[in-house]
Amino acid sequence: MKYRILRVLVLLMVLIFSSGLFAQTYTDVLGQRLNTITTAVPFLMIAPDSRAGALGDAGVSSSPDANSMHWNPAKYAFIDKDMGVTMNYTPWLRALVPDINLSYLSAFKRIDDVQALAFSLTYFSLGEINFTDEAGEFLFPVKPNEFALDVAYARKLGENISGAVAVRYIYSNLTQGQFVGSIETKPGMALAADVSAFYTRELNWDKTPAIFSAGINVSNIGNKISYSDEINANFIPINLRLGPSLTFNLDEYNQLSLMLDLNKLLVPTPPVYLRENGSLVVVDGEYVIEAGRDPNRSVVAGMFGSFNDAPGGFREELNEITYSAGVEYWYDQQFAIRGGYFHEHRTKGDRKYVTLGIGLKYNVFGLDFAYLVPLAQRSPLENVLRFTLHFDFDAIRQQNTTR
Repeated sequence: MKYRILRVLVLLMVLIFSSGLFAQTYTDVLGQRLNTITTAVPFLMIAPDSRAGALGDAGVSSSPDANSMHWNPAKYAFIDKDMGVTMNYTPWLRALVPDINLSYLSAFKRIDDVQALAFSLTYFSLGEINFTDEAGEFLFPVKPNEFALDVAYARKLGENISGAVAVRYIYSNLTQGQFVGSIETKPGMALAADVSAFYTRELNWDKTPAIFSAGINVSNIGNKISYSDEINANFIPINLRLGPSLTFNLDEYNQLSLMLDLNKLLVPTPPVYLRENGSLVVVDGEYVIEAGRDPNRSVVAGMFGSFNDAPGGFREELNEITYSAGVEYWYDQQFAIRGGYFHEHRTKGDRKYVTLGIGLKYNVFGLDFAYLVPLAQRSPLENVLRFTLHFDFDAIRQQNTTR
């Protein structure tokens, strides 16, 4: 019996058959060729927490917090708390469907003055999808989901610098073992690692006490994922993130931070395939590449080749960099106002949005909220909200000691 997926069929097919769609991703729009890069498990690139989500998705060099696992695990070595936990929730793409969401749990524990351990769990639910027969009669529901489980170790390497290594297990069950066409599917699994560094130091900026920080994180270095034994495996979103931040301690109560993140996927760029009379040219069962390089490469070759494999040359490589800029203001370390901007080139996805948010701290817990404002009309990112709840175990101990 043939089945039809009522929702997110396009998403599932892209994820499963993306290696066969490279030839179709390169089209002309407004005089520029679109050439977006697709990977498996893209949920790993969604900002999971409200603080960074309000800062335009910038976080590689922001001040350390419990959610540093996603942005730069090396920041944990400089965190000023002994232990902390956060819970995050993001209703995702509500402009399209009502029940897709991302949940994120993160925790850390200091070992001593120079070492820290951290843990996080990311769970992405695609809601409920109803399968029907050819007549449109309901058969049964499925609930596609994905998750990632992380463990990180961070250590100071000097007075002002730290490094970290994180290990990640990724599980992606999009089709619940159903047949897509004539192909039987299975959950995709991968092991990956992050390697990161963080630098921070105090200085005076025109007689104003300040903190300069910089970070770098190469994340999701791992094996490819396949959803079937009959098709090629796909790259996971191996990513290079780096950037600086500058925090001004204006006086005893007021603090202002500025930050910038640059991101580049370290996976192959789809090439341009040769066409004759509107049809793709096939030789010995393979598409003929007109510009660019063969994307079917090993993980290592794909990472290093990602800096010079774009069919448009160096200019297109620069277009693959996304920019995140954020501003954060704290009053008395109890109330925060945040704003940010995210920019992606029009030929690489054209995501552009402004973000806003606030943060509150009260005794043993804190709350953060973020709101995303897309700059394009009718964007699926409309009305994206993020919520974060923090627990400060140092404050709990202090309260118990004073009783």
